[in-house]
Amino acid sequence: MTDNHGVTNNAGRDTGRSAEHSAGGSADSNNSAGRGADCSPDRGGDRLEARAGSLDAHDPLSAHRGAFATAPGVVSYLDGNSLGRPTADAAERLRSFTADQWGGRLIRGWDEGWFEKPLTLGDRLGAATLGAGPGQRFIGESTTVVLYKLIHAALDMRPDRTEIIADSANFPTDRYLIHGIAEDRGLTVRWLDPTEVEAQPGDASVTGIRPDQVAALATDSTALVLLSHIDYRTGYIADLPAITDIAHRAGALVVWDLCHSVGALPLELDDHDVDFAAGCTYKYLNGGPGAPAFGYVASRHIPSATHPIRGWMGVANAFEMGPSYEPHPGIRRFVSGTPAVLGMVPLESMLDLVEGVGMEAIRAKSTALTDFVIELYDELLAPLGVQLGSPRDGSVRGGHVTIHHDLCEAALPALWERGIIPDFRRPNGLRLGPSPLSTGFTEVYEGVLGIRDALLEAGASG
Repeated sequence: MTDNHGVTNNAGRDTGRSAEHSAGGSADSNNSAGRGADCSPDRGGDRLEARAGSLDAHDPLSAHRGAFATAPGVVSYLDGNSLGRPTADAAERLRSFTADQWGGRLIRGWDEGWFEKPLTLGDRLGAATLGAGPGQRFIGESTTVVLYKLIHAALDMRPDRTEIIADSANFPTDRYLIHGIAEDRGLTVRWLDPTEVEAQPGDASVTGIRPDQVAALATDSTALVLLSHIDYRTGYIADLPAITDIAHRAGALVVWDLCHSVGALPLELDDHDVDFAAGCTYKYLNGGPGAPAFGYVASRHIPSATHPIRGWMGVANAFEMGPSYEPHPGIRRFVSGTPAVLGMVPLESMLDLVEGVGMEAIRAKSTALTDFVIELYDELLAPLGVQLGSPRDGSVRGGHVTIHHDLCEAALPALWERGIIPDFRRPNGLRLGPSPLSTGFTEVYEGVLGIRDALLEAGASG
């Protein structure tokens, strides 16, 4: 787990800034009309604004903000943890693919790289973001479908065990899948309650799953542990190495949901002996709405791993059209149907950036951005009674910060009108997810300041 709070310099990289972002300007608007900041009697003081500008000026990754498309009227986009911006060349890449590969090569494209794309792109993703050697990743369907495959694969490898450990507050897909699969197989789910203990000692507002909770439930009846590495609500980072080790000591396997991790912080799946993992590519990997998910299966498990979605693309020789299903000996066995090749094009663009920058530098920028969010929270939002719902310790905080106030929902229309886009989560939460390569510190300042002003207009008071 990386603990790197500063923004490190990367020798030899272009640290110049595009005109769009010069002088500490916000990401998407050269027009200040309608900004919540401008209609506030107090912009938070020259010091905070100057600090944001200084952080931008010394950000070694600032030039990469110009590699992303802008949205007219958007002053501060703080929802990169839900949907990343498109890269600036994503539209051209899609046009080129449609005209040249699909339109020009037609069916011949399957013999010219399309057929292998789920594996070759999976290997690129694994090397750049997952700490995983080749031949262990695939680009598949949605996260739900990929998780379904991996959960069944893990359970098939522990046929004599009867229990699953899962987080009762995990993202709905994970809970729904586990409930349904356990019901179909006659298994018992042992639910962990993340509110039972403080994930961050001394801060009761931050919840998440701790290793000791898993240890208390893991027995020789446990077949599988399914958890998210980063809590989608609080941003708390679970101790992946420790929990994986606890499960293995009990003879169980682990499936990790990496949706809020991949592209936000370095992962070392091979080094930490992870069994299975899945994640989406439309958040910090900017693959676009509905972009295909990825799956990871440790090489030691591939020869014996099975799953219930048997499709023609997962057999040893797809074009023999054989009478029965004979799984491919490698990771291709987890590919089911025809891959969404067109849907992988924007992901390739983002991987070009990630490979050039490196995950350590991306994590450093991410931590610096969320540190700044909390600094702004302390000065601008806490006096209004806003509660912090994420760890202050950057080493256990992912790429977003959650805040709570009863007027958050009421403030949303004013925020959107100002061009400030956070992520509202019922009943009263805002998730602020500044994507590290596409977001600057001044953009974060404008966003948090606008949240303060919108809450004041909605009736909040100190």
